[in-house]
Amino acid sequence: MAWFKREKSGVEEDISDQERHIRTEGLWLKCEKCSQIIWKKALDENFQCCPQCDFHFRIDARARLAMLLDGEYEEFDTNLVSTDPLRFEDQKKYSAKLIASRLASESSDALHSVRGTLDGRRVNVCVMEFRFMGGSMGAVVGEKITRAVERSLEDRTPLIIVAASGGARMQEGAVSLMQLARISAALMRLDEAKIPYISILTDPTTGGVTASFAMLGDLNIGEPGALIAFAGPRVIEQTIRQKLPAGFQCSEFLLEHGLLDAVVKRSEMKAFISRSLKFFCGAATAQ
Repeated sequence: MAWFKREKSGVEEDISDQERHIRTEGLWLKCEKCSQIIWKKALDENFQCCPQCDFHFRIDARARLAMLLDGEYEEFDTNLVSTDPLRFEDQKKYSAKLIASRLASESSDALHSVRGTLDGRRVNVCVMEFRFMGGSMGAVVGEKITRAVERSLEDRTPLIIVAASGGARMQEGAVSLMQLARISAALMRLDEAKIPYISILTDPTTGGVTASFAMLGDLNIGEPGALIAFAGPRVIEQTIRQKLPAGFQCSEFLLEHGLLDAVVKRSEMKAFISRSLKFFCGAATAQ
């Protein structure tokens, strides 16, 4: 019988290790904390947290918005893009890095500013995108947050900012550092108007972001295990030439020392914020 007429014998196809790897690639992940192998679908169903040790994986801005808000939302200021005022260049031109970051993150800059509802209450939400140059804060991030504050002032809507950043963007020099004072001044006006501002600090939140708006919330909430600091532990150890305590600068350490108001699991974050806003503002009214 010719080979092309043979019927299947029921014997499983012999798959090489390389072919098996290609077929299963992306279906399994390894936990960075407990080294457990996790099925990706189980991770997705658990808010991107390890089912074994509850390690919180980093997530992008749009996934964060989907977890916090009820559904559809309106996004603002997507036309704002960073320029290159200093014509900065190190190993690569800053202008080239901006283009690469836009393609990699599918974002115009390192922050998304939206308006939506959270458990039926209208809120303004700013979420940082760590995939865009490490969530660094430049002029566009400062402008977007300031405009979000102004919208909250105009319609008396609570403001929520989710931080995930390496700090101020060095490629913009003093222009970047100016955003610390600019955002802080805007948030002062929000405080004077008695409009709630809730700050959520995720892994990592460092540098100028920690030194400004991330720590200025009426309620400062950290995710479990998040690195929250001004200077990172490695820089501090090299400076003081001492070993730092275990867990130094993680959210639980900061909560213990009074620098955070709460550490909340990602799966419980939306409900926690909803209860907090009910305390600040009363029951949500129909929008």
